[in-house]
Amino acid sequence: MRGREPRPALALLLIVAGACATGAGPRQPGGEPAAQGPDPPAERLVLATFTSTRPEVWRPALAEISERHALHPLYAWPMESIGEECVVFALADADRRAEALRALAAHPRVTLAAPVSRFRTLATPAAWNDPYAGLQPGLVDLGVAEAQRWATGRGVRVAIVDTGVDLGHPDLIGHVAEARDFVARGAETFSTDPHGTAVAGIIGAGTNNGLGIAGVAPGAELLALRACWPDPPRARSSACDTYTLARALDFALRARPRVVNLSLGGPEDALIARLLTRAEELGIVVVAAQDESGRDPFPASLPTVLGVRSAGPARPETDLTRGAAAVEAPGVDVLSTGPGGTYDFFSGSSLAAAHAAGIVALVVERRPELSPEAVRGILRESARGEVRRLSACAALSRALGLDACGPG
Repeated sequence: MRGREPRPALALLLIVAGACATGAGPRQPGGEPAAQGPDPPAERLVLATFTSTRPEVWRPALAEISERHALHPLYAWPMESIGEECVVFALADADRRAEALRALAAHPRVTLAAPVSRFRTLATPAAWNDPYAGLQPGLVDLGVAEAQRWATGRGVRVAIVDTGVDLGHPDLIGHVAEARDFVARGAETFSTDPHGTAVAGIIGAGTNNGLGIAGVAPGAELLALRACWPDPPRARSSACDTYTLARALDFALRARPRVVNLSLGGPEDALIARLLTRAEELGIVVVAAQDESGRDPFPASLPTVLGVRSAGPARPETDLTRGAAAVEAPGVDVLSTGPGGTYDFFSGSSLAAAHAAGIVALVVERRPELSPEAVRGILRESARGEVRRLSACAALSRALGLDACGPG
C-alpha cells in the first residue's frame, strides 16, 4: 500500500517527504513548516548529526553553533535507527564550507559533520525500444528457472531505494507491500518513474501469470522507497542526495527488510556509510550497483556491501574494470517493466544489482539464519569464472548443500 507524508514547501534538493518518528514530515529546528524559497546550490549545504533526538539536548547546541558560525539551519530530522538528530545547514558563502565543517566536527554534541553529497542511479539509455521482444536471456544465464525449483523469495522483504515505481503495473500488482516517497519535488511522478519500475520488475515481477516478464524472486515483498528523482524530468537517468537517501534508509532499517537494493552510486558519504553499517548489524544484506567508470564508487566500495557490475554479450571477459570483491550479472539490454504498464529494454549496472538482489532473496528464503557476510560469501564463491558471473542456481545449490547445477 502506498503511503504519502506531508510535504514541506521549500523546494530544496535535499528536503524530502517521509515519516518521522512522530509521523510528521521534515521540520525546521523550531518545528515550523519550511518557507518557500530558492534552491541553495549544493556547495552551500552541509549536515551534522547530534548525539540525541531529544530537543532539550540538541536545540541549545544547534542555537550556539548557528550563531557562532553563521550557519542557517534549514530543518532537523530525528533518525531513530541510530538515535540521533540530523540537521541540514545552508552557508552564506560556499568558500567557507570547509571551515564550517571543521567547526561542526569540533562541537562536543556533534557526532558527524559532512557535506551533502549527490548520487545518481546507474542506468544508461536504451539503444532501441521494442517492448514486445519478450526474451530474457539474462535469466537463462543466471539459471533462475532452475533456482526457482527451490525458492521464489517468498516472504522475503526487499527494500528498493530508488526512484518511484509504477504500482499499477500488471506485473507488479500484489508484489509491492509498501511504498513511500521521500522526495519533496514532483511527488506526482511516483508511478511514472522508469528507473525504479525497471529495478522492481527484475527483482519481483510475477511469474506464470500470463503477463510480460519473469522476476528473479517473484515471491518477494517489495518496499518501494523513493529517494531519487528523474534528472532531467522524464529521463531514465535520476539523481538522489545524502538526505533523501538517509531518510529512505532510516525507514528501511526500521522496517527490517532482509535485502536493500541500491542501484546507484556517488562519492564516499559518511552518513550513508554509517546507516549501511547499521544495516549489516541488523542482518540486512545490502546490494549496490558498481559504477564501472570509477567516478562514483560508493556505496558498492564498502566491504559490507555486495557490489555488482554489468555483464552482457558484448562485453569481453578480459575487461577487468571492476573491484576485487564485485560480482557480475546481466546489465545490457535487459527487458523489464516500464511505467504505464509497459515493458522496455534497460542497460547499466543498476539492472545487474537488481538481478543480484533477487538472488539474495532466494537464498535467504531457504537459509534465513545466514548473516549478511555469509550470504555475500555464498554468492561470490558460487559465481562462475574469472569474471565472477553470478548464478542463481549455483548460489541456491551451494546454500542448500546440493550439487544440482553442473559446470558453468
